[in-house]
Amino acid sequence: MEKKELTTEEWKAEKKKKRAQFTAIQNLPYEVKIRRAEQRAYEFISELDKRGLNAHASVGGLDSIVLYIWLKSIGIDVPAVSVSSLEDRSIQLIHKALGVTLIAPGKSKVEVLNEVGFPVISKKIAGRIDTLQHPTEKNRTVRHAIITGECGAQGHYAKNSRMKLPQKWLNKFGGYENENEGVNYQMPDFLVSNKCCLYMKEQPCDKWAKVHDSCPFLGLMASEGGQREEALIDHGCNYFGKTVIRSAPFAPFMRNDILTLALEMDKWYKEHKDIFAAAFHEQPYGKNKDGSLKEYEPLDTIIPEIYGTIDRDDNGMLYTTDAQRTGCSMCGFGIHMEKRPHRFDKLRDRNEKEWEFWMYKCCVDKDTHEKFGWGKVLDYIGVDWENKWDETPKDKEQIPGQMYITDFPEAMP
Repeated sequence: MEKKELTTEEWKAEKKKKRAQFTAIQNLPYEVKIRRAEQRAYEFISELDKRGLNAHASVGGLDSIVLYIWLKSIGIDVPAVSVSSLEDRSIQLIHKALGVTLIAPGKSKVEVLNEVGFPVISKKIAGRIDTLQHPTEKNRTVRHAIITGECGAQGHYAKNSRMKLPQKWLNKFGGYENENEGVNYQMPDFLVSNKCCLYMKEQPCDKWAKVHDSCPFLGLMASEGGQREEALIDHGCNYFGKTVIRSAPFAPFMRNDILTLALEMDKWYKEHKDIFAAAFHEQPYGKNKDGSLKEYEPLDTIIPEIYGTIDRDDNGMLYTTDAQRTGCSMCGFGIHMEKRPHRFDKLRDRNEKEWEFWMYKCCVDKDTHEKFGWGKVLDYIGVDWENKWDETPKDKEQIPGQMYITDFPEAMP
């Protein structure tokens, strides 16, 4: 039976209904959401068993670290995989202590910046700028929508749609369509893209999954906003598509929920270290050159150092005292929304040489052959970076650096 084509109004009503239902689930008590997450996880495993498929946990930062340990705690024993080398060193240490399988990135960070473009502003906006920078006959309608907000049939002929770039970024990046649209916007002399994760993480993880007939558990939450929120609301916790099969049992969680569970899993890990010691010894990095087992060094906490500690604010809500989210040291999504000290300031404090490389030397101009880096990009979008953050004028508000990469809904995939 063919699926009925929805009118624009029906489509909007359906979207509104789904969002209302999802919001209701987000507002359920923590204990109820945990039980629902367990049901979704077991339903996912059951369906995979019927299809003759395996499962694994895709691990990166704190949320997915918690997911992996939580799956173990409820009796779902699946391996964890990660392109761990892209993460902060404190996260890499956690991965090894948990016995995570390490996968090499598909492209290096330097290759991505030089060949693909800079991940800046947000994944959604970077993707649209990428489209403007690579015009084809096929994406003409999309480019028109990005500049004007006027959509074609696929966008239900909407006017003033969210496809249009915010005016601030149109002024900076819309110049590729000046001739076509009769506008007079600027153009940068560097590439922008949202495909960094595709090449560095997604493709190598997908390749591993294909070899092992495995589908991922993901630590995604709709409360993080952006395209991720829309996808989770549309498809729910468990999704079985033609090309994508995945489970996101924490989809309805709020930040306080995942941090509550993090504290619980920190305790659970300490009571079940032998499980992770065994996983550690199964990995190449858990063995000596002669094949003997290395001594397992248990973690003091599963909370990576980059996050600080988990504390409560004046309203009783949990938060991490340092980074709220993490990502690659060369990632710029959300940087324009951070107050100093921003992530690049903090990188400078941790490792001046690495900071210098990313800011000045990571890319080579194809025409002039001169080296440049994030400094040029940050200058273009109006983010201060070159003066040390503690040298900023005293009359400017200084806020301890708690924000990192994906604190902001706009910056999320």
